[in-house]
Amino acid sequence: MLEWFMAPRYQSRFARNAADLRAAQSLRSTVFRHNPDGLDRDAFDAQCLHVLVEDSAKDNRLVCTFRIQPFKNGAEIEQSYAAQFYELSALHGYAGKLVEMGRFCVDPAYNDPDILRVAWGAMTAYVDGNNVEMLFGCSSFSGVEADSYMDAFALLKERHLAPKRWLPRVKAPKVFAFARKLAMIKPNLGRAQKKMPPLLRTYLAMGGWVSDHAVVDNDLNTLHVFTGLEISAIPEPRKRLLRAAAP
Repeated sequence: MLEWFMAPRYQSRFARNAADLRAAQSLRSTVFRHNPDGLDRDAFDAQCLHVLVEDSAKDNRLVCTFRIQPFKNGAEIEQSYAAQFYELSALHGYAGKLVEMGRFCVDPAYNDPDILRVAWGAMTAYVDGNNVEMLFGCSSFSGVEADSYMDAFALLKERHLAPKRWLPRVKAPKVFAFARKLAMIKPNLGRAQKKMPPLLRTYLAMGGWVSDHAVVDNDLNTLHVFTGLEISAIPEPRKRLLRAAAP
């Protein structure tokens, strides 16, 4: 569980101790919210594994983190972070193992695609090693105003909605129901891709799907969509690339 996943410059590993967790929480606070104590933390941290991506060229500076919580099947999904915001009864009957991937963030001082590759390499190794059949989580757009993301949401509506058998329903008190509101809108593909968050773009490239609405999360100052990815749906060329980045 503690082995290192290597890249020319960046290395990823699981958090080993309280100091590692605090480092992850500190980076999360920088990205998601500026708490007085400098830490973004919640009750889910104790239930999760935390992945750290570090820059070996800068004294192992933490540049990316995310957390994962495994579930034996869909009957356990109500224990997830996402279940606070989405009505997930459609997934209760999912028989395979699931993993929730959350609080994914990259140091704002970095803009290196290798960081994302290393992070997904670590996730791929975990998925393969534990026979995970579905990844899910909340994919966030920065800010709570939907206006600047209309093309991105229109593209999600047109090409990437969840299969009806898995579709999450509305639970949060404030949502942007983009599939309904943008039903007649055609996306500008260039603007849509430019506004799509990198993590969500990666999910979609692998065959991922999203809820038909975005939750307005004032606490984290984000709009987020429930995102699901069945491992069996990932195209084989993409699987080869992911495994090439894994140990």
